[in-house]
Order: sequence, then structure tokens, then C-alpha cells
Amino acid sequence: MTRLGDSVARTSALLAQDLSSDKTVEQLLTETKARRYLDLSDLSAKDQAELIARRTVDVLPSVSRLAERIEERRAEGRGLSLKLGIDPTAADVHLGHTVPMIILSRFQRMGHDVTLLIGDFTAKIGDPSGRTAERPPLTDEDIAANLAGYREQVRPFFDFEKVRFRQNSEWLAPYTFPELLGLLSQVPVSQLLQRDDFRNRLADGSGLTMSELLYPIAQGLDSVALECDVELGGADQLLNLQMGRKLMELRGQQQQLVVTMPLIEGTDGSGAKMSKSKGNYVGLNATAEDVFGKIMSVPDRLMEPYLKAWTEWTDEEISLALSRIEEKSLHPMDLKKVLAGEVVAALYGVDAAMAARAGFIAQFSKKSFTEVESLPSVDAAEHGGETVATVLTKVLEFTQSASAARRLAKQNGLRLVVETGTGQQTAVLDEAAATGPLGEVVPRVLAEKGLSGTVYLKAGRKIAEIRGL
Repeated sequence: MTRLGDSVARTSALLAQDLSSDKTVEQLLTETKARRYLDLSDLSAKDQAELIARRTVDVLPSVSRLAERIEERRAEGRGLSLKLGIDPTAADVHLGHTVPMIILSRFQRMGHDVTLLIGDFTAKIGDPSGRTAERPPLTDEDIAANLAGYREQVRPFFDFEKVRFRQNSEWLAPYTFPELLGLLSQVPVSQLLQRDDFRNRLADGSGLTMSELLYPIAQGLDSVALECDVELGGADQLLNLQMGRKLMELRGQQQQLVVTMPLIEGTDGSGAKMSKSKGNYVGLNATAEDVFGKIMSVPDRLMEPYLKAWTEWTDEEISLALSRIEEKSLHPMDLKKVLAGEVVAALYGVDAAMAARAGFIAQFSKKSFTEVESLPSVDAAEHGGETVATVLTKVLEFTQSASAARRLAKQNGLRLVVETGTGQQTAVLDEAAATGPLGEVVPRVLAEKGLSGTVYLKAGRKIAEIRGL
């Protein structure tokens, strides 16, 4: 049995046990934390290719061709040469940025060689992938600062000491205009305009600069310069990566294989990609407690993609855990606590994960909200004229938008909780109530239900006291 097989056997045994038990969870996190550093070089080429493919969107031209390339390089006494391009466009990094690094770490532990390409030249253009508007260029100082922050925050997921770093200004800066024109004469414009976001912007009458149009060419020239076996990128990078294959073919080089990773949905469950602009992200520089709580706030349906994205669990292990939920031998909340622990353990270690778990349980297993420290509040006298959705969005910042608040209400996730000396009573706020003024909606619902006591507004798992009624 392979080293991975041994680990899977131990983990599967733990997953079949009581996952509400701190002892079991700590053993599980210890095992899966160790797996992040497990040597995978004893896997066959076929097993390596399939293990990578299970966490990707595309492997082009095919998974079998990836296995064949691994075998070819083994016969030459070396591993694959892999490339991941990084455009350092922000100083703060979130969990979504780690997805390709985790895949790259697996390649690295399989015995393959990794080059991280710092897009210091292309960052000044701005990759338009998935964007609806032009992106401002960055300065050299911006790029240096962002790269330093990126490396420090992603370090728990990837070994930066075992990679080569290259900067694409090495070959793009001296590239001459005649060389560029000669290359462009071989690339159809239709190929550059295949992007849906480009076509949509042109149809809307929005701007599309020549620098953005040429971005895929610049990225393709990176592939020509490095001559790697495999290039990784997000699913939204597919056309850029394929341009690399095209330009390598034009230069008579062996074409790179393309591996794309999924774009992970944000924590708010709206369907939007995790991003800082949407506010639906988990920052890598957040505290262990904040990371744990943020993961616990996600909808249950995101557990499967999150387990695939940020743990070392195999498909079989994930299926085992999810089947236990279907069989009602495992509560979804217990699995979500394990997921949150996995992420915190990766960032801060198992001890920190168990401490964050204990803190979360202590806070949210209270029989009364009055026992919870530092609970947010909203003053109905001050904000009574604003809609419930507005209060949730702009005052409490519980939801990202008024429409998100309405969706939450439509899903029965918006409630009033009234505490008395004898317990709690709950009233569901429907979508119509979410659009009404707080100062009118709350008294009306309380009167209709005959409720009185300390009143709390509960949005999903977020809670705030309503004062001044």
C-alpha cells in the first residue's frame, strides 16, 4: 500500500467515529494536517494524474496524456516541469487564492519541479479574466509589496523553498515591436475575441483596450520562454493557457498541458466567486477564531466543494462523511466544525484549531443570548425608519446587500428571537418583512405573535440585539 493509502485507511476509520467528540476530531486533524506534507512520489503515473484530475476543472488535452508525460519524464530521470503565473495584484490574500497552490503542492510532493512566474510585466497590463471593466495598472512598488504579502500568507499551504522564481519582464521587456507584429500575424483576432467577457463588454459599448486584448499573447510568451510541461491556472484562465499551447506550437516546441482549477464560491452562498470586492471571503491574515467562525457561517451545500478545495481528503473520504449525513448518523454542523478545523489547522496548527473549536462551541451553545459576550446591537429608535434589509446590510453588516438579505428571508433564514425568563420564542420574517421599516415590522410581528421580552434579530447564524423598542 502507498503512503497515501495508509493515511486514507487511518482517516476513514476516524471519519466513521463520533465527529462530535473533541478527541476524535483532534486525531483526525492531526492525521490530515500531516497529509499536507506527505510524500506522494510512490504513486504510479496514472494514480498521480488521476489524483490531480479529481480536483480540477480541465486537464488538456487529457488525463491520460498527463500520465503519459509523467512517464516520459520519469524515463528521463526527472519530474514534470510545472508553471504557475502569479500577478501580484493585492497585498491581502484570501482562501480562494490558495486553491492552485494546494494543487501545485501535490505536484511538488509527487516529485515534480515547480516554477512560480511573477508577472511583474503583465501586472502592469492587468489580466482581464472574468472582469467587466478595465483594471488599473500597478507600479513596481505595488508589485513588490503585494508579492511579499502573498508569499507570507500562502506559505502554510505551499513550500516556497523548493521552487524557482522567474519574472516575465526578463523576456517581455526586451521584446521588440517587429517581433510582436510577426507573432500577431499568425494569431487570428477571432481567437483573441473568444472570451465571453470581451464580447459582453463590446456589446455593452464598454471599453476594451489593446493592452487587455494582448494579455493572452503576453501570457503565451511566458510559456514559450519557460517551455514547461504543464501550466496551471483558474478555470477563467483557460483561453490564456490555451494561447500558450498555440504559441509553443508556432515555435516548434512540445506543447504544454493545461490544468485548470475551479473558482470557489464565496461564503455568503450567493453564487458569486470568493473575492474581496464581494466581501464573501476568508482572509488568510484573519485570526484563528475569525477563520473558524467564517467557515461555520457558510451554507451546508458548500461543505463538499470546500472540503475538495482546502483539505487533503480523497473523494472516497468526502463521500463517506456526506453519506453519514444522509443516513443521519452525522449532523451537518459536526462535519462543518471539522471543515473549519481543517482550514484553521492548515493556517495555525491543530492546537489553534481545537482552541477555536472550543471557543465557537462555548459561544454558540449558550442557552441564552444574554450570556454571549460582545453581541452586536441595533437601536430601533435611531434606525427604525430604515428597512430591515438596510439595517442588516449597512448597520450590522450581516449581509452583503439588500438583495442578499431578501434572499435570506425567502429561505426562512431571517428571524426574530424573543428571550424571556423561561426560554426563547421565534418568529420568522418573510421577504416582505425584510423590505419594511425596522421600527414598524418588529413591533407588528411581536404583537401578532403575542411575544414580549428581549428581542434579537437573527440572520443565518449572526445575531444582534434590537434595543430601543
